[in-house]
Amino acid sequence: MEYLYLLIGFVLLFVGGKYLVKGSVEFAAHLKVSTLVIGVTVVSFATSAPELAVSLMAAINNQPDISIGNVVGSNIANIAFILALTAIIIPIPVSRNSVTFDWPFMMLASILFYVFILNLKLQFYEGLLFVASLTIFSYWSIHKSRKKRNLNNDLKKPEISLFLSIVFLVLSAVSLVFGSKYFTLGAEQIARNIGVSERVISVSLIAVGTSIPELVTSLMAAIKKEMDISFGNIIGSNIFNLLGILGISSMIKTIPINVLTLKIDVLWMLGISFLLFLAIFPVKKGRFTRIEGIIFLTIYIFYIYLIYKRG
Repeated sequence: MEYLYLLIGFVLLFVGGKYLVKGSVEFAAHLKVSTLVIGVTVVSFATSAPELAVSLMAAINNQPDISIGNVVGSNIANIAFILALTAIIIPIPVSRNSVTFDWPFMMLASILFYVFILNLKLQFYEGLLFVASLTIFSYWSIHKSRKKRNLNNDLKKPEISLFLSIVFLVLSAVSLVFGSKYFTLGAEQIARNIGVSERVISVSLIAVGTSIPELVTSLMAAIKKEMDISFGNIIGSNIFNLLGILGISSMIKTIPINVLTLKIDVLWMLGISFLLFLAIFPVKKGRFTRIEGIIFLTIYIFYIYLIYKRG
């Protein structure tokens, strides 16, 4: 039965990812903002819906290892697995804004998260600060993009109505949520049959399962030559995972932190996030190449090997 869940999940993820790219490009045209900004905000929030559902339910059901591990593992997988795999297939050019604004904000959010959980818990006021920071980031990104595009007169005319583009976005997000749910359910059952800990399952299989929407969307965007969505989706998803998902979850209920998550998984997340900056530098001609994709994918495989060996 678990293999049937995997198949159903894959089909829903494929369909959702395909139409999410279409809807987001048209939505960007209607809002008069760049596809990068839509990738960092709307698309990343939509593809992070599975992580939000999993982490919220885990926090409510007193499963902190899943709530935190899902987010931390997803952030590692987004860069070292999903972005890497996309770059191996199609090298990704990186915009100046991604290097000078989006990545620093993601790194700052990651460091702030690490500082907050040094006392082995994530509390209400910390979650409130996270959500407020996400709101400011989203507003500033959209405002800055609209101003820049109006000055440059660089506006793409939409091909479909605003209503239809929103319908595409909503239905795609629903498809991604259910696709990720079935895919994760199948993978989790297989892992439990093998016999590994809840933390290991959360930072590996559940994290990858809930990150599959990012993979499908990034690949679809790369194939359609919408590279800003492909890269922006990953950066935006990592920002939303930390500030949005953990922010909302910790506002509902204080989340205790596993000491292994603090000493191992979060440090891996910080290290891989920093390595991403080295990969996309310099500022003017940043590019995530096939070679860098292979290196990051190798690092991810090594990380998964270590946690399963220890777990």
